[in-house]
Amino acid sequence: MDFQLVDQGWEAEIRKAVSHDHSDLCIVCPFIQKRPVELLLQVGKPQVLRVVTRFNLDDFACGVSDTEALRLLISKGGQIRGVKGLHAKLYILGDCAISTSANLTDKGLHDNHEFGFISRDAGILWKCRQYFNGLWHRAGIDLTLDRIDGWDGQLRRAGSLGNAYQKLGDEGVRVWPEAEDEVDPTLEDELPGGGQAFVKFFGESENRAPASLPVRDEVDRSGSHWALTYSRRPSAVRDGATMFISRLVANPSDIVVYGRGTASAHVAGRDDATAADITRRPWKHHWPYYIRIEDPVFVAGILQNGISLTDLKGALGVNSFVTTKRNAATGYGNTDPNRAYLQQGAVRLTPEAAAWLSERFDSALKRHGSISREQLGDLDWPI
Repeated sequence: MDFQLVDQGWEAEIRKAVSHDHSDLCIVCPFIQKRPVELLLQVGKPQVLRVVTRFNLDDFACGVSDTEALRLLISKGGQIRGVKGLHAKLYILGDCAISTSANLTDKGLHDNHEFGFISRDAGILWKCRQYFNGLWHRAGIDLTLDRIDGWDGQLRRAGSLGNAYQKLGDEGVRVWPEAEDEVDPTLEDELPGGGQAFVKFFGESENRAPASLPVRDEVDRSGSHWALTYSRRPSAVRDGATMFISRLVANPSDIVVYGRGTASAHVAGRDDATAADITRRPWKHHWPYYIRIEDPVFVAGILQNGISLTDLKGALGVNSFVTTKRNAATGYGNTDPNRAYLQQGAVRLTPEAAAWLSERFDSALKRHGSISREQLGDLDWPI
């Protein structure tokens, strides 16, 4: 096995690697500065140059990263994406894989004591590329020079006010745990016509409803006839998305879809719970952000008349949800549909799952009927 442990001389090792093969550079590194980037580009412009780094403006404010390095990468044809909380360092330089504690900074390559390995073993290289590709496909959209210009403006204003070291914000994407509102928009698996579909959950694992609960009682309790609630602002749901409304139930433990509606994208202020909302439903103190629903339809009778999410997962497996289908395709990340929505308020459906669920929901409406407009009209509605 071609494998070498290294604890010093990282600049020399990187210089040697890029001199040997400069055609394909894939970098995962939180902190990046201009001079080490120039080292990577010393041989010339690579055919492929992809970088995953941090987009935390505080890193630029305190100088551990600099925007000039990002500009230089883009000028050489590089693509750059940002990940929140990134700490990994991986350099795939042609036929060489380097995993190290060293950032692409002057201190990382010279002053700090860093440790890692260098390998040209085909198996190790393949595993490293698999990791990089999985992270890349979950890391948002490519950075642009216009966006960097905006960052530089924020940094200048903060510096002129003496606030350069205050929190300026992190514009990267959170990739773990997977969040339903941070799916890479360039990779969305869309429904025909560019639509979206989600299953929105009500209830918690320790607070499951009996399957015999009347659906109307659940609609009244949740307020799901006009708003679906989230613990943080749901930025991914667009106007026109299909929202399947569900409840966690017991005996057996399952999630049952009992309603369907059309979403209006969240608007801050308009779609925040009011004091009156929280007084009526105190649990909204922890779930205060809304996706409003238009034209809701609910299955009549009891929750058991709805559609089992367990049946959907059994029928479609990894193709049930956008995240599991994507991870299966890239070879990285969770592919178990039972884990795709843990600790989340909603889960994004693939087109085939949305079609499967719609067909069965329509069948349930024919079999059991739907809650009438008059019954829904008796419920509380926003003023």
